[in-house]
Amino acid sequence: MTQPSLLSRITDYANRADPYPLYAELRRTPVLHEEEGGPYVVSSYYDILGLLHDPRVSSDSANLTAPGDDELSGPEATGLPPSFIRLDPPEHDRLRRIANSSFGPPHRPRRIDSMREELARIVSELIDDLGATQQIDLVDQFAYPFPVTVICRLLGVPREDEPRFRGWVDPLVASLDPDTRKNADAEFQRAAQEARMQLGMYLAGLVEQRTKEPRDDMLSDLATSQGADGTMSMMEVLSTAVLLLIAGHETTVNLITNGMLTLLRHPDVLQRLREDPGLSVNIVEELLRYEPPVQLVPQRTCIADIELRGVTIPKGSRIWLVLGAGNRDPERFKDPDRFDPDREDIQHLGFGSGIHSCFGAPLARLEAQLALAELARRLENPRLVEDPPPYRRNAVLRGPRHLQVAVDGIRP
Repeated sequence: MTQPSLLSRITDYANRADPYPLYAELRRTPVLHEEEGGPYVVSSYYDILGLLHDPRVSSDSANLTAPGDDELSGPEATGLPPSFIRLDPPEHDRLRRIANSSFGPPHRPRRIDSMREELARIVSELIDDLGATQQIDLVDQFAYPFPVTVICRLLGVPREDEPRFRGWVDPLVASLDPDTRKNADAEFQRAAQEARMQLGMYLAGLVEQRTKEPRDDMLSDLATSQGADGTMSMMEVLSTAVLLLIAGHETTVNLITNGMLTLLRHPDVLQRLREDPGLSVNIVEELLRYEPPVQLVPQRTCIADIELRGVTIPKGSRIWLVLGAGNRDPERFKDPDRFDPDREDIQHLGFGSGIHSCFGAPLARLEAQLALAELARRLENPRLVEDPPPYRRNAVLRGPRHLQVAVDGIRP
């Protein structure tokens, strides 16, 4: 029997619970190219960081000449244009600046920080709603509803519509997984395209309302922006809104769930957090290194030949950047497989880097800090029911699908 390729083992769901030994194997070949037309896989910290800042690396799949997956043949191939994370400068920069003008500095410098009390209230209410239970599913009862509620509030999407847009979000998120895409049939592709179109149409109705009656939310800002970069077209507003709605909760669900799983595996750190909520800042940064919610970035293309570690990556080739491997690179981090919230230098790749660094990083950090600190304080004697827990299929957005936690009670 032929031994499965290293890349296929990394994307294989059977290895989702612990991909890190495979990442260590991957780093022994810093630029892996296993088959003709396949991606060039980069796994060391400094190489990934350099490529994230390299203008010869494009996010626009129109530059892809190698055979294989083309993002535009997937869920982007609808009436909506690509979101700005699928574009290069200068168009990427223009759209990102417009979106950012309603999200944070310099135009809205206090928007996220001003939500702190509201976020704390949502966290408290969700924990209150757990009731007098002896077992909880942290994903379904807390880690998913919390960021969904927050992004709905921020964008101006009715929270009660969540069951409706959830049915559209799931196939779009599934389409990000390389293994799923590789084995997808035409029906799966059509479902993903249809989901993106339906989600866009749903948001179009909300944007139309905000154009007539603006409110204090991001949809209103996107629809009525009149800054130095001009305005977004209606289609650009919709593709940006689709991106923000999905990215605004999917990654944070994993960050919180991976965080609680890690703390339950390290009860000494959990006890320290219970006694000192301020430790949550360091804990979240170390989590973003140790168990990043985004494990790999498979949507990059060379627009010129790139020499890396003695390998020529030809123009038009796909590049995969394995952030999860770079974050545990012993050339960059001492004792990288140890979870250490006291680590003094945690310049992780958890939010990427360069022009495509995570747009929502300030919000995700704050959400995770508040969530983990309050869960540590209020859950009495929490312990894992199943370890490892069942994981989501996705190799890109990696995290438990369920996290069953037994507790003796809920503190007031």
